[in-house]
Amino acid sequence: MAEARRVVDLYRSRWTIEEFFRTLKTAGLDIEAADIGDPHAMINFVAAATIPAVTIKQLVQARDGNTDQRLSDAFDPDDRSILEASLAFAAWVIARLGGWTGYYGKPGPKVMRIGLAEFSAIKYGANLGLRNVESDSPAAAPNGHLRSVRNRRIACLR
Repeated sequence: MAEARRVVDLYRSRWTIEEFFRTLKTAGLDIEAADIGDPHAMINFVAAATIPAVTIKQLVQARDGNTDQRLSDAFDPDDRSILEASLAFAAWVIARLGGWTGYYGKPGPKVMRIGLAEFSAIKYGANLGLRNVESDSPAAAPNGHLRSVRNRRIACLR
């Protein structure tokens, strides 16, 4: 019986690896479409793509509650103030940003990739407002205004 459990655990690990490569290749980041002829450049590209692929995989697992990971395992400490919740809730927010309506199945790696890109854009915009880069411009919004816009956008997803 112990040997059978070990085999099942190994298969489960193999399946996780297969899903990761699916995210990296066709279901999320589509690295196979990259037209990079230099092998060293391709290795660097794949290494860089691994980081968002792991985050996408973490979000897909958190979506189903199949992980004990914390929000800090997938996101930077600065992101926690924007997401303000667990990794499972962050997966829900990212999926909604990726276009998932909450109906018709579970969001997959493609939706999570799109949502992660949207989240990064929101975070970038929020950081611009926090730095107040155009403080002498009459059109510059006060920091509090941008934060309230961000909070309203996140709140409408809840």
